[in-house]
Amino acid sequence: MVERYSRKEMADKWTQEARYKAWLEVEKAGVKAWSKLGLVPAEDMEKIVANASFSVDRIDEIERETKHDVIAFLTSVSESLGEESRWVHYGMTSSDAIDTGVALQMRDSLNIVIEDMKMVLETLKHRAEEDKMTLMVGRSHGIHGEPITFGLVVAIWYDEMKRHLKNLEESLEVISVGKISGAMGNFAHAPIELEELVCEELGLKPAPASNQVIQRDRYARVISAIGLMASTVEKIAVAIRHYQRTEVYEVEEYFAKGQKGSSAMPHKRNPILSENLTGLARTVRAFVTPAMENVALWHERDISHSSVERFMLPDVFITTDFMLHRLNGMLDKMVVYPENMMKNLNQTGGLVFSQRVLLELPLLGLSREESYKIVQRNAMKVWEDLQNGKAGFENGESLYLRYLLQDSELLEKLSEEKIRNLFDFGYYTKNVDAIFKRVF
Repeated sequence: MVERYSRKEMADKWTQEARYKAWLEVEKAGVKAWSKLGLVPAEDMEKIVANASFSVDRIDEIERETKHDVIAFLTSVSESLGEESRWVHYGMTSSDAIDTGVALQMRDSLNIVIEDMKMVLETLKHRAEEDKMTLMVGRSHGIHGEPITFGLVVAIWYDEMKRHLKNLEESLEVISVGKISGAMGNFAHAPIELEELVCEELGLKPAPASNQVIQRDRYARVISAIGLMASTVEKIAVAIRHYQRTEVYEVEEYFAKGQKGSSAMPHKRNPILSENLTGLARTVRAFVTPAMENVALWHERDISHSSVERFMLPDVFITTDFMLHRLNGMLDKMVVYPENMMKNLNQTGGLVFSQRVLLELPLLGLSREESYKIVQRNAMKVWEDLQNGKAGFENGESLYLRYLLQDSELLEKLSEEKIRNLFDFGYYTKNVDAIFKRVF
């Protein structure tokens, strides 16, 4: 965990103290369950629930000798109790405490991430509505295609993030599972009812079947859902980085008063937040493969997964929480330049209307091949002019429209008025409202 990329609310869920607190919750729930089942006297149960505690420093001291963190933890807890300590961890194995405790940590952390996602979605919805009809050029292969609106771009981001929210909510169900099934998962030393009571106390569901551990496909499901969401964060960040390029300059990250962009070049205003988000998304996504590789353990359990999870779980949840807050702040303050969008839309001299012209000609009896030939040959003239430094518009008229109006073959099929009417931006925005209704 890197403090620079963490928020206290989430980081506090993954400290050593938080880890041991989760274990202690499980152990206390176990004692309560045994008491309900008639094994642990009520007086002993009450003492354990009221007094059981631990010391992180003491656990570290004991672990240096025992080389076993759970034993060190249990020894520290027993030192806070009297004879009643014999009931702590009764009939349980280490992974009962560890995996059920981690389920509590992941559940609480994923709830924070889900709230983060809802926050981002609200911001995306607001920004989409704000620029619903802000015209810009759509690009494929990085090349100008046809007119769209910036609101449609943001609506796609919203729709995608909404799917990720659903995935995360479903993953919350998958991960909110505990086990108190013993060393081999066969309930030899504790009844199934104990597990059911413990899980009910902790707000978890019992794993239908377990061996010595909760099966790691559950962990992989959560990490994969987060990794997929991180890919969309990167998608948004890469788009904004492109839009802020000097040659494009359609969208810009907010640049605060007093902010500096470069130690050497005082004029610089760099897309540092979106670049940072790209890096954070890569970091989060990098844990997807280890999470999947943790699924295949030897027989009933080995500990090849353990070291991975000590890195993976804190880093993924802490970084994801920070990443989503940074994304939200960037989107909320993002500056949009409609004038530059329109300038870029007009940069290719009306070529963005080529398909509109193309689709008109087959209606008049021309083959698609004949239609394409007429439309393309005039488009290529515009490209040649642009390559030679000619402006896309002259006296308020686009180069493409001018060439089409000079094409005798085309004029035999279409009147000048009809050709001019094809160059209408409203044609491309007529369904924006309907799209927004479907998305929002």
